[in-house]
Amino acid sequence: MPRVARASARVPLAPGDAVTLWSDLRRWPSFVEGFGRLHSADPNWPENGAKAVWDSGAGGRGKVTEKVMERSPDRIATRVVEERLFGTQTFRAQPVEGGSEVEVRLEYELTSGGPLKGLTDLLFIRRALRDSLVRTLRRYAVEADDEAGLR
Repeated sequence: MPRVARASARVPLAPGDAVTLWSDLRRWPSFVEGFGRLHSADPNWPENGAKAVWDSGAGGRGKVTEKVMERSPDRIATRVVEERLFGTQTFRAQPVEGGSEVEVRLEYELTSGGPLKGLTDLLFIRRALRDSLVRTLRRYAVEADDEAGLR
């Protein structure tokens, strides 16, 4: 059964613009928590089936591979594979007055941890992932303000 971490925020962009910003690999260093450098990306990113591989900073997640599983005007879902987990990350944008309500949701499975991994996840990992998503969306919201010309 997959585990879930999620975070949400409001941004001053229409849903399509919010998804475009989220998908822009050139912008990831400014808002993706732990992003170190882009290792490689398919030229058709962020179309379905395209893959991006990036490295986190020291002490981070290591090498992270994201493959686009679904993309529409209001959402993008990627298959995420890294050393300690794999899963599906979905970014969704719903219209609200003045912009969008965005949510990033990570449904994941741990790749290691032995018989106590469920407890470890409950006490430590899920919270750390949620906090990381919250920080990512906080920085993403700043980028969205810039994109909307509000800063």
